[in-house]
Amino acid sequence: MRAPVSAGLSRSLAWRLEQLDRLAALLSQHEAEVLEALAADLGKPPLEATFELIAVRQELALTRRKLKGWMAPRAMGLDLALRPGQAWVQAEPLGCVLIIGPWNYPFQLCLHPLVSALAAGNAAVLKPSEHAPRTAELLARAIPAAFPAEVVQVVTGDGAVAAKLLEEQFDHIFFTGGGRVGRLVMAAAARHLTPVTLELGGKSPAIVLADADIATTARRLAWGKGLNAGQTCIAPDHVLVQAPLQGELVAAIASEWTRFYGADPLESDDLGCIVNDAQFERLETLLAGARQRGQVLVGGRSDAARRRIEPTVVAVASGDDPLMQEELFGPILPVQQVADLDAALVEVRSRPKPLALYLFSPNRSAQERTLTTTSSGGVGFNDVVLQAGAAALPFGGVGESGMGSYHGHTGFLTFSHQRTVLRRPFWLDLPFRYPPYAGKLGLVKRLLG
Repeated sequence: MRAPVSAGLSRSLAWRLEQLDRLAALLSQHEAEVLEALAADLGKPPLEATFELIAVRQELALTRRKLKGWMAPRAMGLDLALRPGQAWVQAEPLGCVLIIGPWNYPFQLCLHPLVSALAAGNAAVLKPSEHAPRTAELLARAIPAAFPAEVVQVVTGDGAVAAKLLEEQFDHIFFTGGGRVGRLVMAAAARHLTPVTLELGGKSPAIVLADADIATTARRLAWGKGLNAGQTCIAPDHVLVQAPLQGELVAAIASEWTRFYGADPLESDDLGCIVNDAQFERLETLLAGARQRGQVLVGGRSDAARRRIEPTVVAVASGDDPLMQEELFGPILPVQQVADLDAALVEVRSRPKPLALYLFSPNRSAQERTLTTTSSGGVGFNDVVLQAGAAALPFGGVGESGMGSYHGHTGFLTFSHQRTVLRRPFWLDLPFRYPPYAGKLGLVKRLLG
């Protein structure tokens, strides 16, 4: 797969646009099957499943529109000592890249980075998640019909298959998933000195201050936590709310969930299911402990046979609570009281850097203080999740929430090598650079500093 790239066949704009056209055609031809596969794997309602298609289409549209400019060499200035000459930077393909997708958005998060990889002129191997088997089967069937085998291939299987893939020497590895597997990917990549992009996650907090619009805040938090049954890497993991507001905020969130999903959310067609039994049992164990301790404020019911959990609010007293020890990745929302913004920011800084940080307050000073005293992959003021839907904005983590980023031009750069080029003529060849050096030091200092 690397050979055609090395031979320069993927350098042209025409080749790259052809591959993007193939991907766009795949989306159109298999749209109904994508919705069916996501319903089977995650119980996604058609609207939420369509978001996965829309995200890839938006990335395709932006990339097609901007690709010629992204590919153009960038002229660079030269110091006096290097003149006459020309210098520029040009983006080049890396070769053959590996994209390992997750199970929570199994279609989008395989094909979204593929857009950038193809736009940068690479061949790519996709490893979809075995925990979303219907989507993996669809990709394994659709990709070979859309692309030549030397351009894109799909390899399906479990963790052992992924481990065998990681023994190969790829030119870049792009992984979306959890921190535990991310460490394994990075260790495997180190054996070949292969660069990696790790899109991980973490406990993304939402801070709600006393001056927030409670109705809108509750609606947006309720939506972000219910989307894909909470199985979204940038979903609000927990809420840090100023103490006087807690009761009003929780009541408003409960009201929104009733409006979204009806009186019995477990029967709603608009609420997804937990991806598999292992994930359901992990969440149910946490929920059972919260029930036993009397922490459940809203919801709390589950259905093991259908792997469904109704959206739930749980009161926590501190970061030591079992619900605060790991990323929840489910429709359970811990709420912790804080005295003020400074107290909330102390809580945020006490944990690993999250993929997303949310603040609900119209106060620009509070927003600026949040930006200047914390670190996170991204920040959202007065809304959740939507920052990932802006195709032109880089998306990625920092610290334990990941490394590297993609989307738009950033994705193109992630899958490219920035090659520097210097071209000089033969006609001027000053002698001071060559030995013998006697008597030349003063001249060099005057010319070059």
